Amino acid sequence: MKPDLDVSARRAGPDDLHIVLGLYRKLEAEMQDERSKWTIADGLEEPVEETLRQVLNDGSDRIYIGEVDGYPFGFVLGRSEALLPQADGRRVASIRMVFTEPEARGVGVGELMRDALMEDFLQDGYGLFDAHVLPGHRLAKNFFEAGGFSARSIVMHHDIDRKR
Repeated sequence: MKPDLDVSARRAGPDDLHIVLGLYRKLEAEMQDERSKWTIADGLEEPVEETLRQVLNDGSDRIYIGEVDGYPFGFVLGRSEALLPQADGRRVASIRMVFTEPEARGVGVGELMRDALMEDFLQDGYGLFDAHVLPGHRLAKNFFEAGGFSARSIVMHHDIDRKR
């Protein structure tokens, strides 16, 4: 992290909807370039604004905003997800998406958001964490591995319609 920058992360609230929506749209555009099915398989349910409003008002799901010198440059979205019934009610905190604007990558914004989100879930008794990463997205994989994550499952996909 550059010492001359004030890098921070804070939990987003309902008043941050417009900020998170704008950052999400930038993530969406970036992911469309990477994977054409992102918006229908990995993005947020439409209408996105309403989905984000629900997340921001739901106590079990969380969004953190990363800032540099007080300006928002990224967000991370974590969801509380159920495990199988045999887990006796334990849940997993799942980092569904993380985005940092290109000009703020490499200054610690992502790490602060990830760590603040995880600490928040830890305070609520979560000890299990997942992170969703697209195949071939080496930077995201490295980012999560640096935070102690490792693969536990890989989802394979076959698009028959694409071959027709």
